[in-house]
Amino acid sequence: MPRDAYVNGRFIPHGQAQVHVEDRGYQFADGVYEVIAVHAGKLVDEEPHLDRLDHSLGSLKIGWPMSRAALKLKMRELLRRNLVREGIVYLQISRGVAPRDHAFPKSKPRPALVMTTRHARAPNRALLDKGAAAITIPDIRWQRCDIKSVSLLPNILGKQQAAEAGAYEAWQVAADGTVTEGTSTNAWIVTKDDKLVTRSLSHAILSGITRLTVLGLAGEEGLKIEERPFTVDEARAAREAFLTSTTSFVLPITTLDGKPVGDGKPGALSMRLRDFYLRYMDAEPAAPEARLSN
Repeated sequence: MPRDAYVNGRFIPHGQAQVHVEDRGYQFADGVYEVIAVHAGKLVDEEPHLDRLDHSLGSLKIGWPMSRAALKLKMRELLRRNLVREGIVYLQISRGVAPRDHAFPKSKPRPALVMTTRHARAPNRALLDKGAAAITIPDIRWQRCDIKSVSLLPNILGKQQAAEAGAYEAWQVAADGTVTEGTSTNAWIVTKDDKLVTRSLSHAILSGITRLTVLGLAGEEGLKIEERPFTVDEARAAREAFLTSTTSFVLPITTLDGKPVGDGKPGALSMRLRDFYLRYMDAEPAAPEARLSN
């Protein structure tokens, strides 16, 4: 199946996609990214993702490489070319190409934009029936985790640690013993008195778009919600735990550090929220078709 990428103004075969050796995203991780789910050919929560992209770019003082409207058209054209109906679109914007120097280049290069797509589906039924395992690890990241930076080395090390432990995810733990978030997901628990708890937004975590949507859906259903830090001990004593992300949607956590959470089975509320979210994705209106020339 043919597969194209978008690199700095051009649609090109994926295998030929490349960036300049002095692109600051490559040399300094001086850039940001977004991952947007595609369901039934629709970009899920597109506007909130682009709002977060705007926050990340603004925090690093990087300009948009094109208008928001133009970016939407380019994403849709890439999805059309790659025949993606279920999957993701990945986009990355760096400060651009400049001679290697730590300070921002005085030449003010044009921000560099790369986009790719991938066919993907939700976690398989066996994982949903059993639930996912998570471990806890120290949070060793920087202090601006609200920026969706391409600098992900601590996250990669944590995800690898989880993989080596046979776990799906690693929940990162701050010095005060509270869970911040997963290496690529947001963390949630359900207390024994049916309160839905997830950490409040701050520089300590990324504002997950799926997190925000699930909070809204839970509110619409009249569920009790607390946005606050929770400890590892609280998580271990919780009735349920789950994670949210663009690619995993809502996924129950049934073991934490090798010990069962609750009864060790996917919780009823976690699965109910997953159903709410899947219905939400199905109900999202279709976006206009892209109309770009080849």
